[in-house]
Amino acid sequence: MNVALWVGQALLAVVFAYSGALKVSQSKEKLVKMGQTGVAVFPVPLLRFVASCELLGAVGVTVPWLTDTAPVLTPLAAAGFMAIMVGAIAAHARLHEPRNVAATSLVLVVAAVVAAGRFGGM
Repeated sequence: MNVALWVGQALLAVVFAYSGALKVSQSKEKLVKMGQTGVAVFPVPLLRFVASCELLGAVGVTVPWLTDTAPVLTPLAAAGFMAIMVGAIAAHARLHEPRNVAATSLVLVVAAVVAAGRFGGM
């Protein structure tokens, strides 16, 4: 189970580091053209805030558990990703994008598994 959780943590870190880096550095219009269509329903200041949370979460989902320094931050970061994904699912549903809803839901499930597994101390 530990290996599966590490794989999930790594996937979350990569996905959210990439997404956060794009959202913090690109315009809203360019993000939509690049396929991040869900950003269309949110104001830019909120996108920048979420991007910052994603970047911090990418570190938080791996480093604390890896270094055994405040390891409770790892499941909290995963839970934070769950909250972000709920907002993303709502945005994609509002835009009538079932594929994006499904993909975002998958990320939500991975974050939930990591949060539950790491809260349990695995």
